[in-house]
Amino acid sequence: MKKIIILAAAISGIVVFAQEKKSDTVKANAIEGITLTKQVFKKQSDRFVYDVAASPVAKGNTTFDLLKQTPLLSSTDDKTLKIAGKNNALIYINGRKTNMDAESLVQLLKSTPAENIQKIEVITVPGSEYQVESSDGIINIVMKKKMSDGLNGNMRMSNMQNKFNGSSASLSLNYRKDKLGISGNIFAGENIQAQSYVLRNGTNLISNESVGDINDPNKNLGGYLNFDYQLTDNSNLALTWNSWYNKSNDSTVDLLNTLRNYNTDGSLKSTEQNKSQNREDAHYYNNSLNLNYELKTDSLGSKLNVNAAYLNYRRFQFSDNRTLVPGTLNDFSLLRQKITQDIPQVINNFSGTVDYIQKFKNDFTVSLGGNFNKTKTDNDTKNYNYSYNGNGDLIATKPDFNHFIYDESIYGLYLTFEKKFSDKLSGKVGARYEITKSLGTSDNPQNTVAQYQQIERNYNNILPYLSVNYAINDKNNISYAFSSRMRRPSFWELNPVKNILTQDNYTQNNPFVKSSSTYNQELTYMLKSSYFLILNHSYFKDIITQVPLQREIIRDGVAYRQLAYIRTNFGDKQEMSAMLGMQKTFFKQYLTMNFNIGVQHNINNGTLDTDPTTGQVFDTYINKTKSTSMVIQTNNTIRLDKKKTWFLGVNYFYVDKQQIELGMLKNLMSLDLSIKKNWNDWTFSLNVTDVLKTNIVEIEDYQSSGNYNYVRNDQFRRGMTFSMVYNFGNQKVKKVRDIEGASDAIKSRTR
Repeated sequence: MKKIIILAAAISGIVVFAQEKKSDTVKANAIEGITLTKQVFKKQSDRFVYDVAASPVAKGNTTFDLLKQTPLLSSTDDKTLKIAGKNNALIYINGRKTNMDAESLVQLLKSTPAENIQKIEVITVPGSEYQVESSDGIINIVMKKKMSDGLNGNMRMSNMQNKFNGSSASLSLNYRKDKLGISGNIFAGENIQAQSYVLRNGTNLISNESVGDINDPNKNLGGYLNFDYQLTDNSNLALTWNSWYNKSNDSTVDLLNTLRNYNTDGSLKSTEQNKSQNREDAHYYNNSLNLNYELKTDSLGSKLNVNAAYLNYRRFQFSDNRTLVPGTLNDFSLLRQKITQDIPQVINNFSGTVDYIQKFKNDFTVSLGGNFNKTKTDNDTKNYNYSYNGNGDLIATKPDFNHFIYDESIYGLYLTFEKKFSDKLSGKVGARYEITKSLGTSDNPQNTVAQYQQIERNYNNILPYLSVNYAINDKNNISYAFSSRMRRPSFWELNPVKNILTQDNYTQNNPFVKSSSTYNQELTYMLKSSYFLILNHSYFKDIITQVPLQREIIRDGVAYRQLAYIRTNFGDKQEMSAMLGMQKTFFKQYLTMNFNIGVQHNINNGTLDTDPTTGQVFDTYINKTKSTSMVIQTNNTIRLDKKKTWFLGVNYFYVDKQQIELGMLKNLMSLDLSIKKNWNDWTFSLNVTDVLKTNIVEIEDYQSSGNYNYVRNDQFRRGMTFSMVYNFGNQKVKKVRDIEGASDAIKSRTR
């Protein structure tokens, strides 16, 4: 159920962030063998480079599987990739950002053969020329160059079993004939995302507890089509269309809610129970079109790149939320409250970028360019509230409509200078200047915050960047980078929607959320292209997050504790981390090991007592806690035979308890196992994740006021996946040119 996923994002999403910020902490769900050549792991200028071209086990693997085994990269949900110390990873292919929404991009990576990859570049602190949000990092996948014409492809089928069964299939084709290249991908799959929750909040006198399950069925269909035509020896024209459709009908939330009142001596005074039964139907479409022109202006590599793009995102969501109380037979047959919500969202975006790179013979490079984004979101929310008496008879209805329209324009300019002073010393300096103009309008007359009709925000930002790289000798390398970035709120965060979980538990989005700022510093030392030490400091200003606020409400003469997860800016935060890692092969490449151990220190500084959207006052929530925690991760691939056809994977991670925005996150760990067989053009693999069933989220928070909050979220990560991959056709077909999409920076904010 999508509205519960929003709540889950406040929990599991922060958990993911917390784990990743501690280093490349988290598990990779599918373990794949990677036997790497010498110098596979090295530092070059502003990026880490991993050469995987000579890997004998890349055959049959997908690009996504290979990325999860790359040092510094990991995935916690088999859907997103994270970089150590980064909240998100943007995917580039051959230096160009992929023009896809998040879900279809993952399916592309899962259907792209890994043997097409030459190397993987990880940029932990991107330069000014990159359009990235906050502390995002970049993964650049460099494909092998293939010169012959023809057709090749890849078919993949998989079946997954955890609490429920899910299946998927994909087909990718790549065709090249002279100057024309065509590539396409289609993916289809279905699964049920299952979760169980235990939620508790209250004081020593009043407590609420909600226990139950969430089941969210999903059917997905998507793909892309890319045309690339070489106009001349120095110019190319490309057109890309991406599409994705998700249908999620009959999502359910079933929770048993218990209210307990206590006497001052701690004895139980009274108990009251009700049930929350929520049903939801939702579906969304994501379509984008991108036109790209590239012109090489000299033999040194100077070039001009121009993009124009259009993005259309449409989401429709209808939910029925019911609160049931015990009837005469104590069977929860009486309806106390019903809330129906119709929450559509339409996003349209027009984008354009121009980039020019001028290279000089003295190893000096100047890059400059600009971008423009024009976005309009239309959110026409309709809520109907129904109240019932003790006999289940309707006594009141209260409609609540809010038509919220958000217009945003972003203008950006950047300039960077990069110089290689010698074989040992290189550096880059640059800055990005961004102008943001936005206007949110609402026709909600019932809003209690000064009857707002318009929310206008205009701001300018200068975002500097600096990096220096020094190769002390053949075995030692040291580098430093500084970057300043913004994190704009996602469009769904700005839509002032209240998502109901139970009668006294909900999430509230906020049109007043403003952009946050991030300042990153990173010092890296590498030894023998196998061992590395990364020291990082990040300062976050006006963090955008969800804050759990409580207050006492009186209903029918009974005191209740209301819990609201408010989306807002919540103070500042500092994170300091040190990560020591190793990437190395042993026993004549029979064992490949990635091992990391790290420590992180968090300093939180946030206070909130009011919902900025409604003006309602809650008990003050304070998070000024410091915490220091440790993380250990190891990924191991064992080759089982001389012919390099059988591989065993063993992955393990441990994350110590740490303070996050919602409270103290208890420790987590996971053991994952896999076995893979390469047979001619086929690859068969079996992956078992969270073998010990230890990757379950638990968060506790105790305030000095006496308020407490507890969350236990089991996402049923223990599961088994069997997959088959078949490669066919001419494997030397030249790869179709992948192009950067002008609207990619906007797409990340639609979900």
